[in-house]
Amino acid sequence: MLQTKAVLKNSAQAASLAVFLIAIVVIVLLLGLAAGGFYINGYNRAVRLDQGAGKAWADVDAQLQRRLDLIPNLVATVQGYAGHEKEIFENIAQARTKYFQADSVPGKIQASNELTGLLSRLLVLQEQYPQLKANQNFLSLQDQLEGTENRIAVARTRYNEAVGALNTYTKEVLGSFFAKRASVASKPFFETTEAARAAPPKVDFTPKPPEPVAKPSP
Repeated sequence: MLQTKAVLKNSAQAASLAVFLIAIVVIVLLLGLAAGGFYINGYNRAVRLDQGAGKAWADVDAQLQRRLDLIPNLVATVQGYAGHEKEIFENIAQARTKYFQADSVPGKIQASNELTGLLSRLLVLQEQYPQLKANQNFLSLQDQLEGTENRIAVARTRYNEAVGALNTYTKEVLGSFFAKRASVASKPFFETTEAARAAPPKVDFTPKPPEPVAKPSP
């Protein structure tokens, strides 16, 4: 009788131990799954933010390329009236080449800002050569260049927003951990220069009405 009770007691203890061990295993598995899910989410967020910034830059680059395509026609038209302004034409050509040769985003941003300032100087020439305002090529370029500049501004804003989100994440305690694991680094903002902010490129080639001629006094 005593032996039976001892066997039953041992069996109960073994069953309790088994349940306890199973519970421990389940808890460990759940914690492992939670930790794994947390790691995957953090890793994937770093990748998504990096890809979002990359896509936003691609949109900026597409609009900047569009502007670069317009520049040769613009320069050729101005040269027809102000051929002796060689310095600005050469500087524009160099800045345009620099953009195509740049192999990094900061390099392209720098070249773009240089080009923006040079375009402002180029377009100011219309005040020195009023006959440019009646040129049909200029009238056509007015809509194209203004539209492109607006699209660049919108794309630049979206890029900076995407970069802001990415850079903030890479500076957070956990975010920096996941960013390093995903080989994701912060990206530069597209900040315009002081010259570009002070004098953004604008095109206004609408011919002005002739000034009234003063009549001689009787």
